[in-house]
Amino acid sequence: MIMSKKFACCAFVFSALFAFAQVAFAQDGNAEKSTSKTLPIFKDGEAQIVEGFKDAKDWIRDELWVETEFDSDGDKKKDRVHVSVARQKQTETEGLKVPVILVSSPYFAGVSSSASEYFWNPRHELNSEPPERTNPPTIVPRKTSPVISNSHERAWVPLGFAVVHSEAPGTGLSTGCPTIGDDPEALAPKAVIDWLCGRAKGFTSVDGDEIVVADWSTGKVGMTGTSYNGTIPLAAATTGVEGLEAIIPIAPNTSYYHYYRSHGLVRHPGGYMGEDIDVLYDFVHSGNPDRRDYCDCEVRDKEMLGGFDRKNGDYNDFWKKRDYIHRLGPLKAATLMAHAFNDWNVMPEHSVRIYEAIKAKGVPCQAYFHQGGHGGEPPKKMMNRWFTRYLFGIENGVEKDPRSWVVREGDRRLEPTAYPEYPHPEAKMVTLGLLKGGNAIGRLTNANTMEQGIEKLTDDVELPGSQLAALAKSKNRLLFTTPILDEPVHLSGTAEIKVKIASSKPAANLSVWVVSLPWKKGGKITDNIITRGWADLQNHKSLTESKPLIPGEFYEMTFDLQPDDQVIPAGQQIGLMIFSSDRDFTLWPKPGTELSVDLDGTKLMLPIVGGKNQLEASESR
Repeated sequence: MIMSKKFACCAFVFSALFAFAQVAFAQDGNAEKSTSKTLPIFKDGEAQIVEGFKDAKDWIRDELWVETEFDSDGDKKKDRVHVSVARQKQTETEGLKVPVILVSSPYFAGVSSSASEYFWNPRHELNSEPPERTNPPTIVPRKTSPVISNSHERAWVPLGFAVVHSEAPGTGLSTGCPTIGDDPEALAPKAVIDWLCGRAKGFTSVDGDEIVVADWSTGKVGMTGTSYNGTIPLAAATTGVEGLEAIIPIAPNTSYYHYYRSHGLVRHPGGYMGEDIDVLYDFVHSGNPDRRDYCDCEVRDKEMLGGFDRKNGDYNDFWKKRDYIHRLGPLKAATLMAHAFNDWNVMPEHSVRIYEAIKAKGVPCQAYFHQGGHGGEPPKKMMNRWFTRYLFGIENGVEKDPRSWVVREGDRRLEPTAYPEYPHPEAKMVTLGLLKGGNAIGRLTNANTMEQGIEKLTDDVELPGSQLAALAKSKNRLLFTTPILDEPVHLSGTAEIKVKIASSKPAANLSVWVVSLPWKKGGKITDNIITRGWADLQNHKSLTESKPLIPGEFYEMTFDLQPDDQVIPAGQQIGLMIFSSDRDFTLWPKPGTELSVDLDGTKLMLPIVGGKNQLEASESR
C-alpha cells in the first residue's frame, strides 16, 4: 500500500495494537466461525492453514526499494535494497495485520559460471604465491521484478504469515556492492526489518521518492534460509534490530575464515576446489553494471585480494570482520540452528560454535542436526512451533522442548530423536594413544602408551583419502584402529587431535580423518567418515602468525576436528588416519614431502557417551 509520510507512524502503532488483539481472539482455533473477519488459527501450538489465505491468486504483491544506512558502491547515495512482498488479501480488505517471514539472498538474480577455469588453481607449493585467477564473464541477471522469488510462500502465507524477499546488496535490482560477510550484509536485512516496523523508508522505485509503508505488518519478523541464505538471518540478528524475533538458519556460513581456511591452512569447501572469497564475490555480483568497475576495484581487488592472505592462510582483521562469533553481543532473536553432520561444504562447526555461544548468552535456542549433506531444513512442525511462539506470541511451550534433535543413522531426515542437549550430556572425552604399525594398521588404544617411536608418511596428493583409508598398507598415510566393537559406540561433540610432527619441508598440509572401518565402497554417507580436520603446523603457536618450519624439527599442535553425533555400529572399528594433502580440500603440492609422527606425542580425544567405561565395554579383545 502506498501512503504519505504524514500517516506512516500512526499507522504502524495502530497496526501493532490491532495485531495483538486479533491474535488473542483467534487462539481458540474457531476464529473464522466467531467473526466475519478472516484471522489466523492455532491448534496444539501451531499455526493452521486458513481457507481464506490459501489461494495464491488472491495474494497481494508489493514491490519496493528500502533505503539502507550505508553507501557501499561509492555513489554518494544510500544503497537501496530491492524487496518484494506476498501477503493475504485480507491485509487490504479487512485490515488484517500479520507477522513476516523474511528471506534474503544474493542468488535470486542468478550467478556466474562455476567452471573450474575461474577458480584458483590449487596445484602449487605451500607458502608460495598462487597462480593468477581469471575472472568469470559478467552475470546476465534473471528478471526479479516485480516478484523476486516464490520460495517459502506456499509454506507460510496460508498459515497467516506474509513472506518478504530481498536481494542482497550488489545483486539483482539492489544497489551497492557485494561485500561477502561484511557490514552491508547485516545492515541490508536490518533495513528491511526497520521498514516492516515503520522505522525505515521504502520507495516504489530504485531512485524515486514515492513512499511505500508496511501498514499491514505487526512488526514481528522471522528469518530463515539455507546456506548463504541461512547466513543472512544470523547476520541480521547480530545487529540486535528490534522486531527480528526469531531466526532459523539452515547450514549457515558463520565465519568465512572457517569456510575457506582451517587452523591456518588454505582449505577449500567440499565440492568447490579452488574457491575463495573473491570467487564467491564474482559468483553473486549480478547488480548495477554502472557501479561494477567501482565494486570490483574497491571490494574484490583491493580489500579481498589485499586481505585474504591465500599465501599463508593466517587469521587476520579481514577474516575477523567476517566471523559472526565476534558480533553476537546484540543478538536477541530466538534461534533454531539446523545443520548436517556430514556437510563437507559448510561444515557443522559453523552452527555448533554459534549455538554454543548463543546458549551461553541465555537467548532461547534449539539445535536440529541430521546425518545427510549440505542443507536440509528442520521438520515443518518444529519450524511452525518456533515461528508461532515468537512471531504470533502463542504460548506453546516451545522453549521447554528438548534442546537438541538429532536424526539417527538410517532414520528419515524429518524424524529426529530428542536429546536434552548437544553435545549429549553424558558424553565424556576419552584420550586414545597410538601403538606402532601405522603404515599397515596400528592400534588405537585408551591404555597408556610409551616408547612407540616415530613413524613416517610421504605426501602424494594424487591419492584420495578414501583410497588411503581402504588400503591394508600404504607409505602415504598412518592408520590406527580400535579393536572390533562388540557394542555400538555413540560419539557426541567435538573431537580433538594432539600431534607431534616433523616435516621435511618448511610447510606441509596436515589432514586427519576419523573413520569407521572396514571401509565400505559406495556406502551410505554415514558408513565411512566419522569426522575430519586440517591444520598448518606453521600455526602451532598462533592462528594469526605462521612461521616456516625447520625441516626435521618436531612441533606440537592441538586442534579441533569437526563436531559430530554418530553411533558407530557393532562390528566396526574406529580408525584414526593421519596424512598430508587431502585432494578434495587442500592445496596440491608436488608429491614427496615427508612427515614424521611421534606416536608418543600424538593423541586422539573422542567425546564418547558413557566415556571410557563405555568404550572399554564395547571393544572385543
